[in-house]
Order: sequence, then structure tokens, then C-alpha cells
Amino acid sequence: MSHRLLLYVQTLLGIGHLARAARLAAGFAAAGWEVDLVSGGMPVAQLDTGGARLVQLPPLKSKDESFAELVDVNGIAPDAAWFRERRERLIGLFAERRPEVLMLEAFPFGRRQMRFELLPLLDAARAAEPPPLIVSSTRDIVQGRRKPGRSEEAVALVAERFDLVLVHGDPRLVRFEESFPLAPALDERLSYTGYVAPASLPRGREGDAGWDEVVVSAGGGAVGAALLEAALAARPLSRLAASRWRLIAGGNLPAAGLAALAARAPQEVTLERARADFPRLLANCRVSVSQAGYNTVMEIARAGARAVLVPFVGHGETEQSLRAERLAARGLAGLVPAAELAPSRLAAAIDAAAAAPAPSFAHLDLEGAATSVAIVSEALLRATRAGQRP
Repeated sequence: MSHRLLLYVQTLLGIGHLARAARLAAGFAAAGWEVDLVSGGMPVAQLDTGGARLVQLPPLKSKDESFAELVDVNGIAPDAAWFRERRERLIGLFAERRPEVLMLEAFPFGRRQMRFELLPLLDAARAAEPPPLIVSSTRDIVQGRRKPGRSEEAVALVAERFDLVLVHGDPRLVRFEESFPLAPALDERLSYTGYVAPASLPRGREGDAGWDEVVVSAGGGAVGAALLEAALAARPLSRLAASRWRLIAGGNLPAAGLAALAARAPQEVTLERARADFPRLLANCRVSVSQAGYNTVMEIARAGARAVLVPFVGHGETEQSLRAERLAARGLAGLVPAAELAPSRLAAAIDAAAAAPAPSFAHLDLEGAATSVAIVSEALLRATRAGQRP
């Protein structure tokens, strides 16, 4: 008999949280679990969930980079009835599926905006008979700037309502307490899983997709326009100007921004919204240029690609900067801080990366999905042996 997992994820601006959750869900499904991946953000085309079932809630997103206001797919702030209907749908799904494990991505270390449905969901889980194992699934680095009392609130929620905290990172690169200083208070609940990365792909050969290209990617595209514009301006300044440059804008770049880039792009530059074979492009490229989001960095690491990282820092974001700085300090990537993003600076960084030896990520644990399955399975077995589950 297979186990049942309900994994909740809410994206607000980009697609990173959903992409990581999808890889995690696929890992559980591949291990024989019945998995419902419940997404509350904007729908994403070409999302690979493996054998997991994707359940889409009425979508919510952040109005802008401040994360201060939630809006629906039409950009309108929902009313109380809308929020109530979505909450009831989520709790109804939990009651219907009766998962043995309830996993909440980011919460309670992030996604505080979703308390309107997550706290009632946790109440429903605690009242279930038998109650599910309740797991928090979080990335290696959480946002560092937190209002007074928020960290203490997260620790209290973990103590009261969670059985496990899975940190999808490798402490040899970044320890969780560097961005969440109260991590020691989580005691034995906290486990590092390693990074949730895609499967490895061998480098192709001349003529294959992405071969010897400069691949510039903007993740989901919501905040990557400046990087794409800088790359276009950097191309004629680079020693790689004669190579094919491929700009991948992401699904969330506004149509006007995409049109403006297309008008400026010469024939030797390919401009696309997205590529389902993006990991393959990284395996074959000359240099990758991107922000430093979790998923893109893991794809770079798995591909062993030469890379230049330009971390996103809007509205005080610190996550990408810390990750990029650690990789740069180990010689695993070039770094151009957002404040220094000028065409000449970017061109020089691309040329330096192209001339450097291929980086080796062999010392990083990239098996986070499989390890997560193992940790949760063992915890479920312990609960059964202790008589907490039938």
C-alpha cells in the first residue's frame, strides 16, 4: 500500500517555489507515493510533476515586488468571500485525500500572507484521526530581513504544529541559521536534505541544443528584464560576440517588455519565453548568465556549467546574494552584484567565466529529493511504531 502526501506550495512573484516543490513531488511519486501537489499561485506551462497530481487552487499572486498586497489572476484584490471559498476548497481537498503526510512549502518561515488558509488547514490536520505527519519544506536560505517577533512566531508554530522541518540545502555551503538565527531552537525537528536538483545530463555534441551558446535566463521573468537588457548591450563588448546568444525571458515578463527586447535583438540573438529543455541548454552552453535563484543555481550545478550570477535584490531581498557570494567565493561562479550591472562589467564577467576551468560541484549534495523521501518515510515509520498511527 502506497503512502499519501499532500504538498502545498504558493508562489507570489516568480515560479521558483513551485518548480522546487514539483521536483520534490515527483521524487515522492517516483518512490511509489500517491502525491497531490496543491498550487495556489499562477499556473505555469510545461511544469513537470512526474507522477504527482497537480491541483490548482484559484490563483493568487503578489501585486508587486513589495509583497504587500495579494491579487487574483486579473490583478484585482479578492474580497472576503473569495478568500473563504479558496480556504474551504483547500480544507475540503485535505478531507477528501486524507494524506498521511501534509507538507507545507516555505511556511512558517515564509508565506505569512497565507495564514488565512494555512492555520485553518493545520487545525484540520490536528483534528484528523489519525493526524498526518506535518512537515515544513524550506529552501536553504530564507529572507533575512524580518520584522521583530516574526522568527519567534515561526519557532512557536513549529513547536506546536510541525513534526519535521526539511531544509533543502547543504550546510557545507550555507547553514540555515545564517538566515534564520533561531534555527537551533528547532532542535531535532530540523534535517538537511541536500539540494533538490534535476537529474544529471551528459554534455552533448556540436549541433545539439545550446551548444557553445551564451544562455541568458531570467527565471520566471517577473523581475529579470534588467538582466536581459544588460546582456543585449554586453554582447558586442564580449569576446564571445560571434557566438550564438540565447535569451530566455520567462513566462512572467510582460508582453511589452518582451516586444522591446525583440525589437533590439540582432539576428544572431535568439529570444524565447521558455524552454522545456533548459537543463540541456546548460549542459551544452559556453556560459550561463542568470539570477541566483535556488532552482537555476541547482540546474547550473547539475550541469557543471560555467556561470555568471546577478542576484536579485529588490525590496531588501538577501537570499540570492548570499547564495551567489558563497558560490563565487568557492570559484564555482562569477558574480556581478545588481548595483554593478553595467554592460561592460557583465561582458568582462562572461569572458572571465568562459576562460575559466569548468567548475566541479562534486562536493555539494544534490540529492535532496531522494533524501527527503527517506527522512519522511523513516519519520512515518517511527510514528507507526510508537502507536501514533495505525
